[in-house]
Order: sequence, then structure tokens, then C-alpha cells
Amino acid sequence: MPKIENAPPISEAELVEPWDLEIKSKNNLFDIKLNEVWRYRDLMWLFVRRDFVAQFKQTVLGPLWHVIQPVLTTVMFLLLFGKIAKLSVDGIEPTLFYLSGITIWTYFSTCLTNTSNTFVTNAPIFGKVYFPRLVLPISIVISNMAKFAIQFGLLLVAIIWFRIFKAVPIQLSIYWLAIPFLIFLLAGIGLGCGIIVSSVTTKYRDFSLLLIFVVQLGMYATPIVYPLSSVKGSTVEWVMNLNPLTPIVEAFRFSLFGKGTVEAGGILYSVIFTVVSLVIGAITFNRVEKTFMDTV
Repeated sequence: MPKIENAPPISEAELVEPWDLEIKSKNNLFDIKLNEVWRYRDLMWLFVRRDFVAQFKQTVLGPLWHVIQPVLTTVMFLLLFGKIAKLSVDGIEPTLFYLSGITIWTYFSTCLTNTSNTFVTNAPIFGKVYFPRLVLPISIVISNMAKFAIQFGLLLVAIIWFRIFKAVPIQLSIYWLAIPFLIFLLAGIGLGCGIIVSSVTTKYRDFSLLLIFVVQLGMYATPIVYPLSSVKGSTVEWVMNLNPLTPIVEAFRFSLFGKGTVEAGGILYSVIFTVVSLVIGAITFNRVEKTFMDTV
């Protein structure tokens, strides 16, 4: 057997295998690790697919439920708030007014309530394998986007139908381009507030019950069944203006129908609220995820 002479010595660094994951005992409070969330994007899309498929498992109508629900709710609103209460709709066709409000509110409320249960619902998964915990709430927001797309498609069909058969004057405008931005704001507020609540509910489960109550009342503090113009000058107006969803809903209707109360200050307030809620939510979530398994 040939003998190798003058071989260079192997250093200790060369004997150590490279690590693809490093677990630290202590992390900075502001170390949110968004780069890790991006690395686990394939897992995120698996969760998105799981959430979407699980909604229709063992159902007969499947995704049609996303069409039936807003249609039945719109009919109920037309009867209660249109025929009986006779609330103003700001000059918009009543069916389109209520359907547009239901579409945008359903997306926000679903994102908020689903992300608020992140730790409690997924505790068995978190206890078995490591991955960035933010992957799950982000996947919930994305999976609900598919539901929103179905309901927004229904809204577009209704707009076309009323334009053709009822001669309702609806025109395409450049403001339609603002709709993705408004939906992004809704998703940000839902995600930020949802992960804040999820962090608190690891110790205090009462907050999950309180959130259901707040969401139910929140719809009536948002211009869903009535426009902001109908409460101008009243004592309710200041409550509506404190709601960061009010400018978004009004801008959403203005983008579609050219009618609504839209102010630059209101949109700026919604943007600031979105950023602040996301930052506070991410910091709180990052802090709680290290110890939540001891309390869940």
C-alpha cells in the first residue's frame, strides 16, 4: 500500500460539518427572523393548501359556500337595513353596496379570528418540530385571500349584471388599481391584531371569547351596512373615525363605484395603524413563542 508523505494536516475547522440551523438560548426581542420565514416559504404554501382544502373536506358544495354565504347575507341586509330600517346607501345600488361591504368585512374578520388562535390551535405541531412560528399566521392570511378572490369575483359578476340589465352607471376607473393596496392594508391589520391576541390568549383564554364579541360589534362601527356620510355631524362620527377600517371600506367602495367619503388623512391613519400593529404584533409574537408551550 503506497505511503502518503508530507500530507498537510487537517485543521479542526475542516472536521466540523456545516450547520444549516442554529438554536440559540437567548434572542433579541427585535430579532424577528424574517429571513427564516422566507426560507420556509415552501412549508408556508403547504399550510395554505391545507387550510383551503380543510374548509371543504366532507362538504357537498365545496367552494360554493363562499358564494352562498355573501348572497344570503346580502338578501338579509336588503330586507333589514334596506326595506325596514331604510338606511342610506350613499346613492349606490343597494345590492352592490351591501355585497361590497360583506366581501371586504368577511376577509378581515376571518383573518383576525383565525390568526388569533395560532398558538392554541397549533400547539401539537409546535411541540414536535421547529419552524418559524410566523409562518402559520401568514399562511392563514394568504389562504383566506382565495376565499376573498371568490367573493370578489361574485361582486364583479353582480356589477356587470346591474350594468347590463339594470343600466346602473358603473364605469371602470384608475381607482380600481388602489384595490390591491386596500386589501393589503386589511390583511396587515388582521395579521397584526390577530397575532397580538394569539400571544395574549396563551395565558388568558378569555380574550378569544372577547374577540368574537368585538368582531360582531365591530361590523356596526364600520361603514358596512351604512355609509360614513350618513353619520356626519352625529356623536357616532368620532367613533367611526377612530376605526382604522373606516377609511379602507370607504375607499374600497369609492374605487368601485366612485362614491364614498375618502380623505388622505384617513388613509394615512390606516397605513400608520397597519405598520404599528404589525410591528407590535411581531415583537409580541416573537417574545411569547419561546415560552408558550409551558402555558398552552
